Amino acid sequence: MTVVGLVFQSTGFTSSDHHEDHTAHDHHDEKQKDHPDDHDDDQPHHEDESEHDHEDEDGHEDEDGHEDEDGHEDEDEHGHVEEKASRISDLIAIKTGIETSKAATQTLHQSILSYGNLTTAPEQLSHVRARYSGLIKSVKYSIGDRIKQGALLASVESNESLKTYAIKAPISGIVIQRHANKGEVTQNQILFSIANFDTLWAELRIYPTQKNFVSAGQPVEVIVNDKMVSAVIAHIIPVLDKPYQIARVKIDNVTLGLSPGALVEARIITKEFTVELAVEKTGLQTLDEEQGVFVKQGDEYRFTPLVTGDSDEQYIEVLSGLLTGQLYVTKNSYLIKADIEKSEAEHEH
Repeated sequence: MTVVGLVFQSTGFTSSDHHEDHTAHDHHDEKQKDHPDDHDDDQPHHEDESEHDHEDEDGHEDEDGHEDEDGHEDEDEHGHVEEKASRISDLIAIKTGIETSKAATQTLHQSILSYGNLTTAPEQLSHVRARYSGLIKSVKYSIGDRIKQGALLASVESNESLKTYAIKAPISGIVIQRHANKGEVTQNQILFSIANFDTLWAELRIYPTQKNFVSAGQPVEVIVNDKMVSAVIAHIIPVLDKPYQIARVKIDNVTLGLSPGALVEARIITKEFTVELAVEKTGLQTLDEEQGVFVKQGDEYRFTPLVTGDSDEQYIEVLSGLLTGQLYVTKNSYLIKADIEKSEAEHEH
C-alpha cells in the first residue's frame, strides 16, 4: 500500500516537469515564425511535444486514482494503516491493574449447576430427656455451650425411687436448646437439644434433565457464603412427591463455620479433559466483530483474533491465533480496548 502512494507522488512530480517543457516549446515556436526556413528542422520537436501531451494525459489519469481505489481499502484517508494495538508502559499497566499470563495447556472441567441447602445428619442432632420423672436438682450447661460426649448435663431426683441420677450428653456438640431449670419437674419433655455442626450435608436438587449426568462419586464444588468447598457426591436419593432427586454431599465444617439451612450453589463436574492451549475467559475482548486477546510484546499490547473451542467456567480452548508461552492480558483488558477505540474515533475526526 505504501508503494502505491509513492507512485502517485512520483507521477505528479513528473507531470509538473512535462508542463514546463510544453511552455518552453511554445516560446520556441513563436520565434520560428520569424525564421520560416527552419520550420522543417523543428518538426521533430512537435512530435515529441505531442508524445509528451499524451503522456501527461495518461499521467493525470493515474493521478485521479480511480483504478487504484481498491488498493486503499486497508488505509484511512491519510494513507495510514489502522492497527489494533496500544503502547502502555509497565508502570502504567501496574497502576491500572492490567495483568498478563502465559498461554498454556489446561485441564477443562465441564459442569452443570445445581442448587440446594445445608442440613445436618440425623445422627448429629440429639434431643435429651430424663429417664424418669422427678425433680431437677442441678443444671450444668446453657445454650451455646460446647460440650463433649458423656458430659454431665443435669441431675434429677426420681419420684419413684427418690434417688438422684445423672443426665449425660449422648454426643459432642453445641447446646442449641435448653428446657431444664433447677427445681422444675421433668414430665418427659425435651430438656436439652445438642447439635454437632462439624460436618454438614449439602442436599442438591437434581432434575430429570440432569439425572443422566450425575452419579455418586462425582466431584462437586459447593459455593456458600462466598466460600467454595471441593467435595464428592456421597449418594443420590429419591424424594417422595417431588420432581427431582437429592444428591447429598458431605461438607467438612470444622473450620468453615457454616450454618444449617444456608442456601448453596454447586457445580457438579460432568467431564474433565486436557487441551493443548487455553486462555482465561476474563481476557477475551471483541474488536470489529472478532473475538480475541491482547498479546503483550514489550510495551505493546496487540489485539490477536482467536479461533476457540471447548470451554469451562474459567478457561476456553484456543485452536489457532496464539502460541504456547505468549503473554496475553487476563485482567482489565477492556482498558486497552477502550484506548484503541478512542484513538480510532479521534483519528476519524
